[in-house]
Amino acid sequence: MCLALPVQIEEIQDENTALANIDGVKKAINVALIEDLQVGDFVIMHVGFALKKLDRDEAEKTLALFSEIDSSLTAGS
Repeated sequence: MCLALPVQIEEIQDENTALANIDGVKKAINVALIEDLQVGDFVIMHVGFALKKLDRDEAEKTLALFSEIDSSLTAGS
């Protein structure tokens, strides 16, 4: 099973690379497939590649859902 995550762009390093915030962890990702990328944008990331821009509201809902799932799994252990 594969999982793509919404991540927020914190810094654009060059035309192909940007620094993304992945739940507090900063990672350089490939953004060559995305046009008109700006700091603060959310993208869907899969295996280090940004696949497409994501609406801020949709990204925040998805991240909240991931957080809720994590909390329920952690509470059960």
